[in-house]
Amino acid sequence: MNDSKKAFVSSAAAAGLFTLLLVFSLASCASTGFGHTAANTPDKIDMTAWHYNAADDVYYQTGLRYAATPADERYETMGIFIPGAYVSGTENEDGSYTLSVNKKGSISGYTAQTAPFIMPIETPGYAAANPPAGYSAQVKPYTDAGFIYIWSGARGREHGAPGGVTDYKAAIRYVRFNKDRLPGNTAAFFSYGMSGGGAQSVLLGATGDSALYTPYLEAIGAVMHESDAVMGSQSWCPITNLCIADEAYEWEMSVTRTGLTADMRSLSNRLGAAFAAYINELGLTDEQGAPLTLTQSADSLYHAGSYYDYLKATIEDSLNSFLADTRFPYTPASRPERMDAGNPAGTPNPNGNPGNPPAGNPPGAQGSAAGSNSYKVTLNASYATAEDYIAALNAKGKWVAYDPAANTVRISSIEAFMRAVKNAGKPVGAFDGLNRSQGENILFGSGDGKGAHFDPIEAELLKGTDYEAAFTEDLAKTDVLGKSVSTRADMYNPMYFLCRYYKGYRKSTPAKYWRIRSGIFQGDTALSTETTLALALKAYGPGVKSVDFETVWGQGHTEAERTGSPRENFIAWVNECMH
Repeated sequence: MNDSKKAFVSSAAAAGLFTLLLVFSLASCASTGFGHTAANTPDKIDMTAWHYNAADDVYYQTGLRYAATPADERYETMGIFIPGAYVSGTENEDGSYTLSVNKKGSISGYTAQTAPFIMPIETPGYAAANPPAGYSAQVKPYTDAGFIYIWSGARGREHGAPGGVTDYKAAIRYVRFNKDRLPGNTAAFFSYGMSGGGAQSVLLGATGDSALYTPYLEAIGAVMHESDAVMGSQSWCPITNLCIADEAYEWEMSVTRTGLTADMRSLSNRLGAAFAAYINELGLTDEQGAPLTLTQSADSLYHAGSYYDYLKATIEDSLNSFLADTRFPYTPASRPERMDAGNPAGTPNPNGNPGNPPAGNPPGAQGSAAGSNSYKVTLNASYATAEDYIAALNAKGKWVAYDPAANTVRISSIEAFMRAVKNAGKPVGAFDGLNRSQGENILFGSGDGKGAHFDPIEAELLKGTDYEAAFTEDLAKTDVLGKSVSTRADMYNPMYFLCRYYKGYRKSTPAKYWRIRSGIFQGDTALSTETTLALALKAYGPGVKSVDFETVWGQGHTEAERTGSPRENFIAWVNECMH
């Protein structure tokens, strides 16, 4: 790269361009609406074609088409699994069953009129979800709890956004289309997922009935006169808010990178400065209504201000919760129990494993993501006391101050926390890869499986470099429905619908109940991603009733829980919301 092409814009310019960029990238705006019926509505459920698993007392159908004109029939079908108590079944000559609703049946306080519907969103890295081919015992814990299990297939990132969320919306609408035939309370839908699945669960919670999805739903022949809003959204480590994800990642984790070229270090710092400008434009407040902002710090990386202090306190709360939960002696455990997934066990993470640079990244872009963070401590021993564990955290330099009388801690800085226990597991351009190499690049491609750039802030920072032309070309593209990358990015950004700064604010029906868990040691996305989402939800007001958000110490990119199993905690949370 010659000298003229090396020039990145300054930190001040990165901050100054923000208002213009956000207005440009968030220009799309549409009202909520689902009032008309499409001519190509799918057929209703055949109530004479059910199957029965006697051992688990579950009636089920699979292969149900929730869209009349699906874009990809490999994925766009669903299965419904109903506890036997809610229906009466009559066996047919061919071994199938004809069902009718049993209004007297009940399980754990639920009846055929009140039972909730749950929907797993198992789409790691926004991958496609396979629909069920038959019965699976994974539904049993949920049907035993009295839930009706909706297992939907959905298109993945290779089909391009918003295919995945569109399909899940269509499946929800199809269930409601059949509310005159099915048992259960179709107003009570709960979604759950992790990583890319967590992100799409968040999006189902944030985008209910958004008119931005109307042309995409119509294109696949979805039911258009029913709502797709959900009552509750559970997510673990959601990879979301993608158009600021590169910037958030560098603001937090650039301090763990070593071995970057001068150009990549410059880009990393300017991405971080752009995140600070974003936060200052966003208008976030804490639970008491105090503004949350970032200010310039001695290191020139905006590691100061009320937002910084809030995030630092969140980290301290996480470690304090760990100390309150933990009985010593303590040995770090493996990942908590994984919930049963809709995709086959062992489905690879399309984003790659931390420490493995995606193919095609330019030299020097990865830095310490290759594992060269010399500050990172080792936490794999057995610790007799809390003091021993704190000493291990401070092994490379003291950053945790422990009060044994109160069994609580304070930390010196977010940067010290990052250096000690986290690695930047992705290159600079963590989500919008410089060579279009990340899974999110595929997500915002044209549905041909090829990557495309989608981050207008990164594009601005790369003007005058060898990457400028590719960013400019990709950001000008439209999809088969004529929608821009900017519009599709808005559709996959929950903040667009939940934060008053954006034009999509209050133009959807958000979930009433939210449960968000993040493994605080993960290097897959920035801690600020989930924290900022929770802050926006808490400030939303009427429409959002409860936001249960926690970061989990000692856990990474997994279904992180402080105590108990993810499945048990999810079931308990749904029961709490319903009762």
